[in-house]
Amino acid sequence: MFFSCQENIDFFKKRLNDNMDIVDKSFKIGNKKVAVMYIKSVINDHQLSDMIMSPLLSFKHSNISAQVIVSQIVNTASAEVIEDSQTADDDIITGILDGKVAIFIEKEKSCALIDIEESPSRMPNEPPTNAVIYGPRVGFTENIKANIAMLRKRLPTENLVLKEFVIGTYTKTKVCLSYLKGIANMHIVKEISKKLEDINIDGIIDTHYILSYLQKDEIKFFKKAGITEKPDIVVAKMLEGRVSILIEGSPVVLTLPFIIFEDIQNANDYYTNPIYTSFIRFIRIIGILVATIVPGLYLALRLYHYNILPLRFLITISNTTESLPFTPFIEMIFILILFQILYEASLRLPRYLGLATSIVGALILGETGVSAGLISPPGVMIIAMSIISVYIVPDQMAQLTILRVVFLIIGGTVGILGIIGAMIYIMNEMATFQRYNVPYLSPYAPRIKGDLKDGIIMQPISKMTMRPKSLNVKNKKRASEEN
Repeated sequence: MFFSCQENIDFFKKRLNDNMDIVDKSFKIGNKKVAVMYIKSVINDHQLSDMIMSPLLSFKHSNISAQVIVSQIVNTASAEVIEDSQTADDDIITGILDGKVAIFIEKEKSCALIDIEESPSRMPNEPPTNAVIYGPRVGFTENIKANIAMLRKRLPTENLVLKEFVIGTYTKTKVCLSYLKGIANMHIVKEISKKLEDINIDGIIDTHYILSYLQKDEIKFFKKAGITEKPDIVVAKMLEGRVSILIEGSPVVLTLPFIIFEDIQNANDYYTNPIYTSFIRFIRIIGILVATIVPGLYLALRLYHYNILPLRFLITISNTTESLPFTPFIEMIFILILFQILYEASLRLPRYLGLATSIVGALILGETGVSAGLISPPGVMIIAMSIISVYIVPDQMAQLTILRVVFLIIGGTVGILGIIGAMIYIMNEMATFQRYNVPYLSPYAPRIKGDLKDGIIMQPISKMTMRPKSLNVKNKKRASEEN
């Protein structure tokens, strides 16, 4: 910093590359020159006028200083004084970029920084990925301050801990690690904090950038973190002892540690009858099997094990496939690729056009392909069932899609024994995998009796008096025993 206001303005404008949205204003208060500098695209104009400029211009005394501005003049609590030091220049640059107004005073090597940031943001709406019939409908936004406020509203407790990290050489992205002191396992908190501190990258754009570093040097196929856009889900998981990670610019929040059964659960489960919830969870598991195994199983039965099919079903399949020019394996791969192309096209087209394309395209292409004798009705039906079933557990879509292809190839080349062997191998990998000393398949492998209350067969919330033992939390009791 310099003693001259103009030198300070020139120096910091040069550091900021004389960008078009940098504004500086100079005026006199008493017998002292004062200079104001800010980035107009990230500050609130009304707050600038009401909280800073009007109080400054109406100040009549001559003993103005950075400390006086912060303590007496500026009408906001979000203000600080930066004294001359080795890091002062970088602190001022960071403050200006964060939406703060820098105020320099002639013949003083100090600067007052006042925060009046106004980031573009949207209203919290129900997220498309976590829709519920009953229960809270508010979702996170891309503004980390608003997201933290949503957590604080639901957790008005002194035990809520928020740790800030700034990651990214250029983006300077704010990352917030949050957990409940006295519940969360501090070994897990320290391990995650160390991973966040060690991230060295030029920019963080979305939550998945962080996720890639958290599961570094591990098997990449299995999902390692819970992903949600709803505050009530995050709070519920934090109350169980998990840690959440919020990222500036993303409405998606990570929760750790993660077990695969979390994706079988749904927020709506806790707002409906436990008996109905248990039934729906059985349906979700059946949906996972249909999404992954059924196409490969159908192909294996057609090619290698047709003698175990009922005679009428076998005759029906024979009648619909006898004139096809392709082998059953090529036919199923062709149908799968066709449906996947339609899905990718519908994602990237405008919203309403994409919906029409996916419906009309699937109907017309499927019907035309059958009529032309290129594909069979059973093959279309099996692949369509499999693709639809993926969305019964949307958070596992990527993994289930890959497994479908793997089982299809195995079923078409090895048969049912190959499918059974692949299932055993995958289940063994999942059963032996642990992250943060939490079994991936708990509470079933290993079997944890207390955690089964929120398993496939769900008990009423009043009976879930203990936190999940698999998470190794500090405070294990969450409620008094039911009377």
